[in-house]
Amino acid sequence: MSDAAWGPGIATAIGSMPGSDPVEVARTVVGELPGLMPFPELPGRGVGADILGRTAGLLVDLAVEVVPSGYRVAARPGRDQRRAVDLLRWDLDAVEQAASEAGAPRAVKVQAAGPWTLSAGIELHRGHRVLTDQGALRDFAESLTEGLIAHAEQVAARTGSRVVVQLDEPALPAVLAGALPTPSGYGRVPAVPEPDAQRLLAEVIEKLAAATESPVVVHCCAARPPVALLRRAGAGAIALDATKLGDVTGSFADELGEAWEEGTTLFLGLVPSTQPAGEARLRQLAQPALGLASRLGFDRKALAERSVPTPTCGLAGATPAWSRRAISLTRDLAKLFADEAEQ
Repeated sequence: MSDAAWGPGIATAIGSMPGSDPVEVARTVVGELPGLMPFPELPGRGVGADILGRTAGLLVDLAVEVVPSGYRVAARPGRDQRRAVDLLRWDLDAVEQAASEAGAPRAVKVQAAGPWTLSAGIELHRGHRVLTDQGALRDFAESLTEGLIAHAEQVAARTGSRVVVQLDEPALPAVLAGALPTPSGYGRVPAVPEPDAQRLLAEVIEKLAAATESPVVVHCCAARPPVALLRRAGAGAIALDATKLGDVTGSFADELGEAWEEGTTLFLGLVPSTQPAGEARLRQLAQPALGLASRLGFDRKALAERSVPTPTCGLAGATPAWSRRAISLTRDLAKLFADEAEQ
């Protein structure tokens, strides 16, 4: 296997898929995305399958429960967390079965909520978010890291594949901006300073990268993800929605250009995550990536070598037919970029 976790011709998906049959979905992703197969997530199954519940199922020596306001720290694992653990175990069995039938993927990408999204989405007993308590925040970050390392080891043992970890951080921009509401809904949680956010994320990334011997992907589909912070934290790749970026200029262009220049791969969300009204034409889907590379001063070879096409976000809201079509288009984009780089 090449030392690179990805390269020209490689495509992947963000992680979530429609449906509730893990065996069927595992067969789809193993067959369609063998270069960098996303470990399938099926949030349509409900509690324990969503991003927070699924990640809680990975935690070591920490427990959560579901209350009317969402997820809350618990004294011991209960029904909700046991369900998350069971769902993840069934998914692992399904991936192993699919890999044995179709052949082991070159690499498997496992996904979980990052430390800031996890701690923003879980409440302490008194109602405040975990991230407001420094001790609890550190406990959750360490537990998440330990659990993800164990999960990655299980996936590698079951499939024989290299494993890459993706941290999903959709809440990070709100954490940095002080935009998270307090439990009462009348106030806002104070903003976390960028150096503090970067420091914690860097600690998690460093341990995951060392354990898996692979770069860590951080996914944030905000219109303006904190690219510079993620790069400084050690992200080997940054996954973003390229269709939301618009006219990339000024400091944000500098952030993206520096990330690309210094070897950070961009996972570019290009294919709609739900079926569009009109026909999805390959060249039209490629345009945000081609335009971005041009504005940042990179040629087609750099685009092929330093980007990985993906859907714009998870495919859980798509129909099964569109999810398969979206994956096929994503794979076609990777081939298009690779072919044009050789011309």
